[in-house]
Amino acid sequence: MKILLLGKNGQVGWELQRALAPLGELIALDRNGTAGLVGDLSYPEALRDVVRKTAPDIIVNAAAYTAVDRAETEIDLAKTINTDAVRILAEEAKILNALFVHYSTDYVFPGSGQMPWKETDATAPLSIYGKTKRAGEEAILASGCTYLIFRTSWVFAARGHNFIKTMLRLGQDRTQLSVVCDQIGAPTGAELIADVTAHAIRSVALDPAKAGIYHLAASGAASWHEFAEYIFVQARGMGVPLAVQSVAPVPTVEYPTPASRPLNSRLDTAKIATMFGLAMPVWQNGVSRVLAELLERTT
Repeated sequence: MKILLLGKNGQVGWELQRALAPLGELIALDRNGTAGLVGDLSYPEALRDVVRKTAPDIIVNAAAYTAVDRAETEIDLAKTINTDAVRILAEEAKILNALFVHYSTDYVFPGSGQMPWKETDATAPLSIYGKTKRAGEEAILASGCTYLIFRTSWVFAARGHNFIKTMLRLGQDRTQLSVVCDQIGAPTGAELIADVTAHAIRSVALDPAKAGIYHLAASGAASWHEFAEYIFVQARGMGVPLAVQSVAPVPTVEYPTPASRPLNSRLDTAKIATMFGLAMPVWQNGVSRVLAELLERTT
């Protein structure tokens, strides 16, 4: 089995290199290229040659434009990476009869209500980022390829830029912080996403009927404020010196951003648990593990 992985150095892509390695020959690329092959989604047409030269059995796209606020002004670039490149990869997967694995987001939903979103719920993204990601999903479905689309939420890892690292940095520099308290979701570790992906790929190889759209997130839910509080409690317990003394909860309306964000980012993971025989761990487990890994790096 030959696997082409795009976005190898992102949070999820880095973990996928580990999780996918036992499945077969892994060709992992990023925008800088490897062995004469470049996996830069900002040049979509060039991706056709990459896919045709490598002729993979599985294409895993872990690359994306994820600058949510900047996407409001960099509309063309966001569309190129999140929609146009995805369409081309899906078309090539169809030609090769390859499985296409792609990651989407809770931002395809409008964020209304309090119930977790199911895969069958109507989408209505609020931002350019969310709209380009939803358009990418639609392009995959239109291609006719066999696919796994994983909608994830609030991704973090020991690698890359994410909320945990931001909070640790601010918590060491400031005595008081304000964090949004009315956006609710499930912080989800890149390691969990990668491991579930590998398991799902093996399952779909045995039973192609299991292909489709899935919500992939840790269990439980929290606000960004609760997420931050947990980070600080755990970090202190691990001996991290923090200056922060208070974390004030603030509503979204008091923290305006260029892009609108969904208030309800809860994802229903019953389908993925049932179809693949999985139990999603609570989000706190992944956060504690990443904090421990980050602390080991600094000692």
